[in-house]
Amino acid sequence: MTEAQLDWARRLQGIAQNGLHFSTDPYDRIRFEQVLRIAAEMLVEPAGVPALVEDLALETGYATPKVDTRAVVLREGQVLLVREATDGLWTLPGGWADPGESPSQNCVREVREEAGLEVRAVRLLALFDRELHDNEPKFLFHVYKLFMHCEIVGGELTPSDETPEVGFFPPEALPPLSKSRVTEKQIARCLELLASAPVSTDFD
Repeated sequence: MTEAQLDWARRLQGIAQNGLHFSTDPYDRIRFEQVLRIAAEMLVEPAGVPALVEDLALETGYATPKVDTRAVVLREGQVLLVREATDGLWTLPGGWADPGESPSQNCVREVREEAGLEVRAVRLLALFDRELHDNEPKFLFHVYKLFMHCEIVGGELTPSDETPEVGFFPPEALPPLSKSRVTEKQIARCLELLASAPVSTDFD
């Protein structure tokens, strides 16, 4: 699938989701369900369409981008990374933002759960549109990626079931990264911003 085809499928899915959210006319709802199926057919082989339609149908309400939060934690110039059990590759601690938590709370919790460290969020470094970066593979849903600098206040490095290895690495010698989650360019840019004049942004 080309990037253009993926974009068309995403836009159709968003139209269908918004239509199902706002429409009360039963005939219009049938039409939006048909659009949802067309989006699924564009994304997978016919044999996989029913399962994908079911997944897409779980997305209700007004269609908006999903939010992924990542914590940038440094110690003596080295950056904290965790190895994901799912693909065996490394990333900044983080994950999907949970309802009921602010972005900073999400980052703090993810670091605790994935690396065993207690941190406090001090600065929003970057907010990236995943589509404009070289994260791979492409996702069905549009994603915003939030990177926040966090300082260590306690705890000790401890792996988890989801992240069986954790450690600090020099920026010039990073292990193989899970590019679905973070890229070298994104880490490098965050470190550049940390080294620049400490202009802070409001968050939460």
